[in-house]
Amino acid sequence: MKRNATIAAIGAGALLLSACGGGDDDGDGDKVEVFTWWAEGTELEGLEAMVDVFDEQHPDIEFVNAAVAGGAGSQAKDLLQTRLQSGEPPDTFQAHAGAELQDYINADQVEDVSDLYEEFGLDEAFPDDLIELLTVDDAIYSIPSNIHRSNVVWANPEVLEDAGIDPDEVPADIDEWIEDLEKIDSNGDTALSVGEPWTQVHLLETILMADLDADAYDGLWDGSTDWSSPEVTQAFEHFETLMGFTNDDRDGLDWPDATQLVVDGSAGYNVMGDWAIESFNENDMERGEDFIDFPTPGSEDVFGFLADSFTLPDGAPHPDGAKAWLETISSEDGQTEFSKAKGSIPARTDADPDDFPEYQQDAMESFAEDTTVSSLAHGAATPAATLSNIEDAVSKYTTGAADLDELQQTVGDAVAGD
Repeated sequence: MKRNATIAAIGAGALLLSACGGGDDDGDGDKVEVFTWWAEGTELEGLEAMVDVFDEQHPDIEFVNAAVAGGAGSQAKDLLQTRLQSGEPPDTFQAHAGAELQDYINADQVEDVSDLYEEFGLDEAFPDDLIELLTVDDAIYSIPSNIHRSNVVWANPEVLEDAGIDPDEVPADIDEWIEDLEKIDSNGDTALSVGEPWTQVHLLETILMADLDADAYDGLWDGSTDWSSPEVTQAFEHFETLMGFTNDDRDGLDWPDATQLVVDGSAGYNVMGDWAIESFNENDMERGEDFIDFPTPGSEDVFGFLADSFTLPDGAPHPDGAKAWLETISSEDGQTEFSKAKGSIPARTDADPDDFPEYQQDAMESFAEDTTVSSLAHGAATPAATLSNIEDAVSKYTTGAADLDELQQTVGDAVAGD
């Protein structure tokens, strides 16, 4: 789910051979080839934890790891598309749940797994609004293995206090937050850290969540909210103001580098998904003392949803193995062990919060109680091509090649398909 900071090239040749040679042509053999980009860090740890559960639940099925490292998943997606188009699909592959799957659906490359929701009891275990977000024309094409929250602000209390800000007083909305950003800026520090364009799109989506209510935000993606409305215009103006408080080297940084500025005390705030907590944990920082976190001001009752999910490809060589994997990744044990390693939370509402650290317990409560909306920057709200066009538009704006009106118009046109 999260974007890796570095490109892991180790074993690339072996991974390529594994990906192209997995699965028997005649469909014989009890195995499952699982295609992901989880090749390092907490993502790899999560995959290994899930495989341990899979081996316990399905000891007679061989797990074949077809992970492809590099490019924050881009290399894996390129190879996957080649395999799908040539009729050599893996047994199951990782994707972001939501609209990112639309291209695979339109190309008839994935099967409807709605019946597995009933068979595995997921229609009871997953919240209704999540199932609604996953449903396309009365069909569901993937099963989430976990949930992340996108609309999270991370802050360094020392930087805030030095600027005269009480870390315990969370701003009520974007306007109040801007007042605090101005104090940090006046104190000579970077008020808000961001990285390369996709992190800027991430920031924009959370501002839209904050300035619009959940229904209006959802309406951006189904056409019921006008991209030229005053509320949306205000969100873009807020985005412009917030970008004015960011670090000059932003376009050369990936998300871990931008988050590290808060860890180091070089910046006051950073907006990133909740996988960013690992940056603070790795530095032995205590939540509530060395760092604080809260929903983007104004979005307290909104849960910006993104999820890793798995599919059943059309023509999978080992469909029974794929279904066994889907059963494990959706099980309570599978989701619990995976999220404990990866820093996410289960999609299941029956997981035991006591199995998780404090932040994840809070996130589980929010996921159960708040309104769930789809993340733009992480493939839930729009197809991949649309998101790519939006990233390009944001990059043009933040590098000075387009003005704010052009940005708002271009983003709206991209979503509308114009």
